[in-house]
Amino acid sequence: MDDFIAGFRRLVEHSAAALLTISEAESERRPAPGRWSPKEIIGHLIDSASNNHQRFVRAQFQDDLVFAGYDQDAWVAAQQYQDTRWLPLVNLWREYNLHLARVMAATPEAVRLRETRQHNFHLIAWQTIPENEPATLDYFMRDYVDHLRHHLGQILMNFDGQNR
Repeated sequence: MDDFIAGFRRLVEHSAAALLTISEAESERRPAPGRWSPKEIIGHLIDSASNNHQRFVRAQFQDDLVFAGYDQDAWVAAQQYQDTRWLPLVNLWREYNLHLARVMAATPEAVRLRETRQHNFHLIAWQTIPENEPATLDYFMRDYVDHLRHHLGQILMNFDGQNR
């Protein structure tokens, strides 16, 4: 787990630095109608961090891995991320994820690796697990980082090596 956490921290730090090379105007640009801008994607990732923060902590005090979901589009719209300044948004995302790395590292191994068939990862995980298969908090934590990596790729691949 130590290597995973160290890799997660490096991903956050490296990505934050790369995100901060994107201008305010570029952060507002939607790649296509109906698609999120970089600001909205980072906002979504803040929402994901917020929801998963609670899930990771609550999992330590319950026997199952059943957690509330949320309507990601409604959350992004309600918080008006498009109207938020880019620098504070990236800084909030960075700090929240570094905090999540601390939460993950502090979670006892027995809790992380405990298998249960009582989960709703078929509904809330990025890479779902069938509801009749066992799941662990460790899987869900790694799934969270994979989801984050996916969305960072959506943003950064549009700006890597482009003339701005």
